[in-house]
Amino acid sequence: MLPSRWFLLLLLISGSVLLSATQTPPHIVFIVADDLGFNDVGFHGSNQILTPNIDALAYSGLILNNYYVNPICTPSRSAIMTGKYPIHTGMQHSVLYGAEPRGLPLTEKILPQYLKELGYVNRIVGKWHLGSWKKEYTPLYRGFVSHLGYWTGHQDYFDHTAVENPGWGLDMRRNMSVAYDLHGKYSTDIFTEESVKLIKNHNTNKPLFLYLAHAAVHSGNPYEPLRAPDEEVSKFEDIEDFKRKRFAAMLSKLDKSVGAVVEALSCRNMLKNSVIVFTSDNGGPAAGFNLNAASNYPLKGVKNTLWEGGIRGAAFIWSSLIKKNSRVSSQLMQVADWLPTLLEAAGVTMNSSSLDGISIWNALAQDTESPRKEVLHNIDDIYGNAALTVSSMKLIQGTTYNAAWDNWYGPSGRDNTYNVSLIQESPAGRALKGINSLANAKIIKTLRAEATVICGDVEKIKCNPVKAACLFNVTEDPCEYKNIADRFPDIVKELQSVLQKYNATAVPPRNLPLDPRGNPKYWNYVFTNFGDFDVPQVTANN
Repeated sequence: MLPSRWFLLLLLISGSVLLSATQTPPHIVFIVADDLGFNDVGFHGSNQILTPNIDALAYSGLILNNYYVNPICTPSRSAIMTGKYPIHTGMQHSVLYGAEPRGLPLTEKILPQYLKELGYVNRIVGKWHLGSWKKEYTPLYRGFVSHLGYWTGHQDYFDHTAVENPGWGLDMRRNMSVAYDLHGKYSTDIFTEESVKLIKNHNTNKPLFLYLAHAAVHSGNPYEPLRAPDEEVSKFEDIEDFKRKRFAAMLSKLDKSVGAVVEALSCRNMLKNSVIVFTSDNGGPAAGFNLNAASNYPLKGVKNTLWEGGIRGAAFIWSSLIKKNSRVSSQLMQVADWLPTLLEAAGVTMNSSSLDGISIWNALAQDTESPRKEVLHNIDDIYGNAALTVSSMKLIQGTTYNAAWDNWYGPSGRDNTYNVSLIQESPAGRALKGINSLANAKIIKTLRAEATVICGDVEKIKCNPVKAACLFNVTEDPCEYKNIADRFPDIVKELQSVLQKYNATAVPPRNLPLDPRGNPKYWNYVFTNFGDFDVPQVTANN
């Protein structure tokens, strides 16, 4: 077999990629933290909840400090998979539901399908949330060879059921089969153990793509939304707020998961030729939003808003292939950029005319200027809101929830001592040290200071985006304190014109009414691919 056999596979691809020389394609581990706030990680300045494994990778890689996600789950995950803004796939409004007869359009070629053509073995562990009403929309039919996880948007961490309209049901799958045997086992532990097992058993002659999409730290069901093992909760007695304490335990388990995955890569000698991405899917649900207790401090807003707190993601990328590691990246990046960026890391340059995503790989690896100059945060004509950033200028018009969540929320988490030695001694820290890639204490302190957003106590210039568009210089004012729309009306008009051009290209939202056939009660109280089967006649009396 030719040593560059994966190059030959590219010749079979119909013009979607261009070849470039590279070494053996790197393993790619893509970790998504669900509903993590910007301020919920130590590398952004919080001392309240320790995240030593996450921080070790962030400080030894690139902290993505100018990185944006979409405001809520399904849109962000669709962008990761397609490299397109959600307005161009019809996924821009709200989230998918288990009984909704739609999914990410089957006409979209998605990341694992591209990687499969390069010889990657694609595994998904955890959350999907991009359609499951028919089997063709589920992971095994879209480029993944295995899936242990769930199809809908959330689950209880122990019984693995989901409460959402139109009913309650189990949602845990081992490939296409219902994983009844996992009842009572903590979701984060399940996904960690599965990921470690997949790495342990992987044939290292082939590159691995592991998409690890955790349930944590999304809230579970209303009857007990913030679930964590009691022994983990007991470690956070210094946090007085009950919800925040339980959130801390959930996040601690997530951090340990990251450490276990890195340790497994190290044990298989895969780490040095890996690209590890860690990202939140949207801003954190703070102050009780969605029954949760995240923190976006000091940024404004929460999940599902277009303020910085709803769309500025907590993220890093680590790889020994990056020449200038251990720095805070100011390169502008959006979640849709991951597809072309990761493909270029694998040695392939996308013909990106059909994509909104732009490869940032060279800019990240070489520390050069980002090719991205603007970010469309979203246009949602159902909510009636939109936001766009061009260079330093961000325009926002309209809002969600009648502006009920258009504020600033803590906790700040700045009151405790930050223990650098815990980072260095964490499983991830030790694994990085083993390949001479761990940042030293001085670098850690310097990077942490650079990555911490401090806005100070300044006078706020009011902004009501329902009445009139608001404008912010988010480089100088990331907390969106000073609305400068009145000072720069020409910039407002210019950005509104850009938004109009984007909207002219938008696909209408694909949201559909819930299908009564999708009610889990018709399927032994399991969320299923109901569109593939006959079901009992549904009447108004059912």
